[in-house]
Amino acid sequence: MRIRHLFVTGFAMFSMFFGAGNVVFPLVVGTMAGDEVWMAIAGLLITAVGLPFLGLLAMVLYEGDYHAFFARIGKVPGYLIAFFLLILLGPIGAVPRCIVLSYNTLKMYDPTLSIVFFSFIACLFIYVAAAKKSRMIDMLGMVLSPILIVSLAAIIIKGLLVHPQGLVLGCGSLVMLTSGLVEGYNTMDLLAAFFFSGVIISNLRHMGGGASGKVLARYALQASVIGMTLLGLVYAGFALIASFYSSTLGPLPAEVLLGTIAHTVLGQAGGVFVSLVVVLACLTTALALSAVFADFLHTHAFFKVGSYRSSLLLTLVITFIFANLKFAEIVSMLSPILVILYPVLVVLTIINILHKTHGVSMIKMPVLVTALFSIMWYHASEIFDTLAAL
Repeated sequence: MRIRHLFVTGFAMFSMFFGAGNVVFPLVVGTMAGDEVWMAIAGLLITAVGLPFLGLLAMVLYEGDYHAFFARIGKVPGYLIAFFLLILLGPIGAVPRCIVLSYNTLKMYDPTLSIVFFSFIACLFIYVAAAKKSRMIDMLGMVLSPILIVSLAAIIIKGLLVHPQGLVLGCGSLVMLTSGLVEGYNTMDLLAAFFFSGVIISNLRHMGGGASGKVLARYALQASVIGMTLLGLVYAGFALIASFYSSTLGPLPAEVLLGTIAHTVLGQAGGVFVSLVVVLACLTTALALSAVFADFLHTHAFFKVGSYRSSLLLTLVITFIFANLKFAEIVSMLSPILVILYPVLVVLTIINILHKTHGVSMIKMPVLVTALFSIMWYHASEIFDTLAAL
């Protein structure tokens, strides 16, 4: 396999992961971190880069088969968990979030833009593109990704070279580390790793022309390192720049942070161009997620009764409904679910890796105990926050 194929796949992985959460939450982290931004970045990188890479490693061991991965806790529970995660990534969570962020970014330049009209056009674009999913990886890797990477690099490099003095907020290192960890959950990258890995491995298998399983696994991990490294650099760069401009960004809602920082750093023309590129990137991530969810519906929910395109249409009808919510409403709906869910998925991932590498057979009890502790911890934190606010 040529080096070019690895980089194309790594770039495609970067584009597939780079959705609304990957734009917004590093900016949120930087805005609230102030002088403790490096601690916040450390927390963000653990949950938004480290955990997804762990998930990709696990899925490589399972050859991209998420059904086998989740079936370790039982066929029916595994099916239900996979379906629930795909719903979160698909029509009620990540995809509407991508559309809403794209809308709010463009609305900064056209205040008359309607969310209903934009959501319809976005869903139509996703339908037309996802209906021919065989070309998706090539399109992402060879066309959009280089433009996206250059555009993001332009914001980061100029923002780091010329910037105002950041604010000293004095929030404390531990608080910022924890905040970075939690905001990393909101990117939903670990969830995406479980389902995008199959697309990546399938593409590498096609490029490899009959390479053995071990060789494909090595290629997949190398491509994952490329994609995750790019994501980590963008996260750190965005968070650092946002910390410098926190006085400007602090009062703003999360969904307009991207357009504001692009316009502030690059000026009107540069800001418009970068905003358009990132909007396209968000829509292609929505495209990839919609295709994965529609394929699951068609194959494992409807058992291939009807066509893939009818499942895709149903996916986008639900997406259109949720895309008309506000960005903050979608985030507030997802956040408690993710805080509870992430520890469970991390434990499941680690044990599944140990099962493949060291023959560890236990699975149900550790996952169940983690789920109970995660639920109790979340509710205890809610009670503590309520008492602290009194």
